[in-house]
Amino acid sequence: MSLKYRKEIDGLRAIAVIPVVFFHAGFEVFSGGFVGVDVFFVISGYLITSLILKEIRNNKFSIIKFYERRARRILPALFLVIFCTIPLAFIFLTRSELGNFLKSIVATSLFYSNIFFGKKLHIFNQKLN
Repeated sequence: MSLKYRKEIDGLRAIAVIPVVFFHAGFEVFSGGFVGVDVFFVISGYLITSLILKEIRNNKFSIIKFYERRARRILPALFLVIFCTIPLAFIFLTRSELGNFLKSIVATSLFYSNIFFGKKLHIFNQKLN
């Protein structure tokens, strides 16, 4: 199996991001923008699985090296976004919003953001009922 660069896959990922951006920008037409996240993850899963299968066939797969590559690719962007948004948060957020923002940074940095935001959503849903 050849893993040459495929421009069309990057194009599909770019198209999948567009509804997510418009959803967050508040366009009601894109209220289902989260579907773009699903499409993006399916495409990324295909690419990562292809890479893993190739490494397994060549007896070169290592779970530690796999996660090390993921960390080297994702963590710099994560921390860049965190460090760039902190000053903006101090300027634009209210005191209570700032507290929640800083808690979310801790949760994200320690890799339990899904649990953190899930609990926030659960509390929010209880208040609606």
